[in-house]
Amino acid sequence: MIIEALKNSEVFSSLKEAELKKISAFFEKATYKNNETIFIEGDPSDKFYILTEGNVKILKHTMMGKDIILEVMSPGDIFGGVAVLDKKPYPASARAMESTTVIRISRQNLVKIMEEYPILKLEIVRYFSDKLRDAHEMLKDIATERVEKRIASLLLKLAEKVGVEEDGFRKIDLHLTRQEIAEMVGTTVETCIRTMSKLQKQGMVKSSNGRIAIKVLPLQRFLEE
Repeated sequence: MIIEALKNSEVFSSLKEAELKKISAFFEKATYKNNETIFIEGDPSDKFYILTEGNVKILKHTMMGKDIILEVMSPGDIFGGVAVLDKKPYPASARAMESTTVIRISRQNLVKIMEEYPILKLEIVRYFSDKLRDAHEMLKDIATERVEKRIASLLLKLAEKVGVEEDGFRKIDLHLTRQEIAEMVGTTVETCIRTMSKLQKQGMVKSSNGRIAIKVLPLQRFLEE
């Protein structure tokens, strides 16, 4: 299971089968229940995580006592990585959104295998550079776009990342509440509910059994207006 997870990771997939088998001994498996906290903002960063099953939300706590969802992680994603590498406390919290499985490795062992396989350093830099670019794009959207377009952009990104085709729609295959959407785009729950209702009336979005499905092309055209 650990070797398969490493194969599916953008960072470790560059290694050969024998190399993956060797480094897999440094990883351990861990499971979390729905809504269980994996680590809390400010905790010592001693573990580097790869998500293998389920979804995890990365949260930032505000001075007002609210949470902002910075990112939703899906299988294959890495989290907790930057803090581990720079030896600083975790800058945000991680919480399971459903029954979740991860593999994790200590900082000491991660540094050890990076020294043995220098290509991992390059892959890690590339991975987190992409994440930083995505974060800048999200901040730009929050600063410049109307709420309707911020929500549409978020739904399209999630559908691309964890979407499955279903009856002419693309279903976002994770449970996502209106509050979580609001936290991700920097708006209120009430505004999010009104916006989602508007998009549903226009036939671009539908909800069923806690899952949101979208019409990709109409939502893309809406963003371009």
